[in-house]
Amino acid sequence: MKLLLDTHATLWFMLGDKQLPERIRNSIANPLNDVYASAVCALEIATKYRIGKLPDAAELAQNFVEIVMAQGFLGLPISLEHARMAGGLIHRHRDPSDRLLIAQALIDDAYLVSNEVLFDEFGVKRMW
Repeated sequence: MKLLLDTHATLWFMLGDKQLPERIRNSIANPLNDVYASAVCALEIATKYRIGKLPDAAELAQNFVEIVMAQGFLGLPISLEHARMAGGLIHRHRDPSDRLLIAQALIDDAYLVSNEVLFDEFGVKRMW
């Protein structure tokens, strides 16, 4: 199965946060699944750490690539098609990070691992 992690799922998995359901943690850790870490999450974690919203995420913010690769995750860059689709999504949801993750999940046919129920309105396959 192809899994694309939302930013909070990435953080909670890496930090061992109990907010991540055990079933989801097991799916992420399952070597049979391809787990993708998006460039969107790298940007969002680094930005939120820099402005003080994620004080516990210093190591992840500073060493995102090395940490996610050590977990066996695959990197997912933002393509021109991802950006085009994200910008063109017609919906009331305005968060550009979420819109990019939605576009990536749709284009790359991945399950978006997120607790954001609103994502269902975009037609993504969501796992939580």
